[in-house]
Amino acid sequence: MTATIGHVSERLLTPGEVAALFRVDPKTVTRWATAGRIGSIRTPGGHRRFRESEVKTLLAELTTEASHGD
Repeated sequence: MTATIGHVSERLLTPGEVAALFRVDPKTVTRWATAGRIGSIRTPGGHRRFRESEVKTLLAELTTEASHGD
């Protein structure tokens, strides 16, 4: 699925796809969205979708924090 934001089309990820990237359960991703840790979009059917660029940015930040935590 893609979302058109202005003139840019961006891929939207499902909770399962985001969970696989972070190696967590999809329910954890839903909790993060509810808590405001990660932005989400609701489809007309009520399902959550996540902007790929935002997910990749968050993953990069967390990966950097983890590697500098030693």
